[in-house]
Amino acid sequence: MPDFREFLRNIYIYRPATLVAVHQRYHLLTIHWDDREMAVTRPNTETEKITVNLGFVDLGSIDLLVRESVFANRTDFIRTAIRNELARHDEIALQVKGRDTPVLGICHVVRADLETARDAGEMLDFRVLGLLSIASDVDADLAQATIRSLSILGAFHAPPDVKSALADRLA
Repeated sequence: MPDFREFLRNIYIYRPATLVAVHQRYHLLTIHWDDREMAVTRPNTETEKITVNLGFVDLGSIDLLVRESVFANRTDFIRTAIRNELARHDEIALQVKGRDTPVLGICHVVRADLETARDAGEMLDFRVLGLLSIASDVDADLAQATIRSLSILGAFHAPPDVKSALADRLA
C-alpha cells in the first residue's frame, strides 16, 4: 500500500474524470480509501458545520473517552454533550417556542410562495428554529416586497443579494 503522501500526490496527478466532475460541481469532496478503491461522496446537506475550540486538557479527556469506547469519536461526544445540554434547558426552549410559535426544522421558501403573498398584498414574517432556505430563483426585490421580518435560530440559506436585501429585517 502506498504511503499517505504518495496517495495524495496520485489524487492530484492522476485523478479520474469523475473525481474532477464531482469536485467542480459540489466544491467539496470526501475521499475514502480501502486499499483498492477511491470513492467520492457529496457533502452532508442535513447538518451545519460549526467549529469548536477546546483546551488541550478537555480534548485529551474526550480522546480518553473515545479510546475507552464510551463514544465512537470526538463528534459523537460533542453531539451527545450538546443534546444533553439542550435537554437540560428544554423548559426554557418550550416557553420561547410557545410564545413565538416558530417553524421547527426546515422551512424552504420558493418563488411561488412569495408571488402569492405579493399578489394578495400580504407581508410575511418568518420565525424558524432550524433552517430557513430561500430558493435561488427568488430575487431581492421580490423578497423585500413580501418579507417583513425574519427571526432565525439556526441557519439561513439564500442567494447573496437576497441576504443583503433582508439584512435589516433579521431579528
